[in-house]
Amino acid sequence: MLTADLAMSWQRGRRTGPRYVEPDDAEFLQSAKDLIAIVNEHRGRRRAELDRALEEYVGVMTDYKIMRGLIKLMMDRCAFETASAIEPSEIRRALFFKARSCHPVSASEATRRQVIAETASEVGCAAEELIEYLYADLPDNQRLADFEEIGAVELLDRYNLAQAQALLYRSIEMRLQVEPQEPASLRRLFDAIKAYRLIHRIRGSPATGYDIRLSGPVSIFHRSQKYGVQMAVFLPALLLCKGWRMQAEIEVKKGGSASFELNSDQTRLRSHYVTGDYDNPLVAKLLSGWSGAGDGWGMEACREVIDLGESAFIPDLAIRRPGGGKVYVEILGFWTPRYLSERLNEFERGGFTSFILAASEELMGSRDTMSKLPSNVILYKSSLNAEALRRAAADLARE
Repeated sequence: MLTADLAMSWQRGRRTGPRYVEPDDAEFLQSAKDLIAIVNEHRGRRRAELDRALEEYVGVMTDYKIMRGLIKLMMDRCAFETASAIEPSEIRRALFFKARSCHPVSASEATRRQVIAETASEVGCAAEELIEYLYADLPDNQRLADFEEIGAVELLDRYNLAQAQALLYRSIEMRLQVEPQEPASLRRLFDAIKAYRLIHRIRGSPATGYDIRLSGPVSIFHRSQKYGVQMAVFLPALLLCKGWRMQAEIEVKKGGSASFELNSDQTRLRSHYVTGDYDNPLVAKLLSGWSGAGDGWGMEACREVIDLGESAFIPDLAIRRPGGGKVYVEILGFWTPRYLSERLNEFERGGFTSFILAASEELMGSRDTMSKLPSNVILYKSSLNAEALRRAAADLARE
C-alpha cells in the first residue's frame, strides 16, 4: 500500500475521492513497463544500485509523485537478503576486536592489511570477502533476491486501488447498504468484515437487506494506525462482494469531513484478492483444541446469521450443550468499552442470552477503563483456549 505522503485525493464541497491514473494511458503504461524492467535488471544486485537507477529514471518528471507511488508498490513486491556466507555482525566483532590490539590501524596500510588478513583467516573467508561481507546486512547493501513480477496494466490498477485505500486511513466511519441476496453471499461479506477485525454494527434482515456501519481509524483513540491498515485492506475484499453501496466519511485537511462513495457496479477499481472466502485461524485452533466430545459437549464452526430484531449477530462458533441447545461465540476484533457496551445492549433488547463475546486485551482500541463485565464476556490477553469457552458456556447453563 501507499504511505500517506504518496496519497493524492480531490475534494469538491462535501465530496472527496482518490486521484486515479488511466490504466490505458500510453505514457503511464510505458513508465510502468520501464520501472518493472529496471527492477528485473537489478536482480541479485545491491539495493542502493536499484534505488539509484529508479531515482535516475524518475529524474525531474512532472508526475514525480505518481512515479514514487508506483515504485513503492513494486518495492513491496521485492525481497532483499543479506548476501554473506558469514554473519556480518560476527565479522565486525572479530575485526574490531583484532584492530583494538593494533591501534591506530589507520596509521599504516600494512597494519590494516595484516589485521584484515588475520581476521579473515579466523572467520574462514578470503580478505576480499571479509571487506565485502563487513556491512552486507545494511539495507543499502542487501541484494534483490526475488521480485514478484507484475504486468504494467496490473501495476496501474494496483496504484488506483492503493490510492483509494490510502483515503481510508483518514476514515471516520464507513457505511454499507447491502441489498437482499442469498445467505452465502451475505455471510462472505460478514466474514470479510470479521477477518479484518473491524468494529461493526449491523442492522436489518435478510428480507430487507443490511445497513452496516464500520468505525474508521480516525474514530479510535488508541492504535488507530494499525486499525487504519485493517480498514484499507478490507476494501479489496469488499470489491469481491455484490449488491452494496459504500459511503465513507473522510476527515479532510481543512477540518470537517467529506464523503467518499463507491458501489458494487463500479468498474474503476479491481480487487487483486483471489477469493472471497476467509478462514479464521483462531477458530481452527479452538476447534482442534476442543476436548469435550466424550461428555456430551460439542463445538462447531458457525455459519448462521442470527436476527436480534433491530440488529444481527454473526457468531464464529457454536457450543452444543449436553442437554440440548447451543451457546454462540463471537471472537471480537478491535473493540472499545463503548462498543462492547452497545453490543451487550443489543443482545438485551433482542432477548438473546445464549452467547459469549471473546475480546482480546491486545485489540482494545481505547484507553478507557473497563467496568464489571457479565459472564457472557471473556477477556483474554494473547491467546484464547477452548477450555475457557467451555467453562463460560457451563457457567451460562447454570444461570
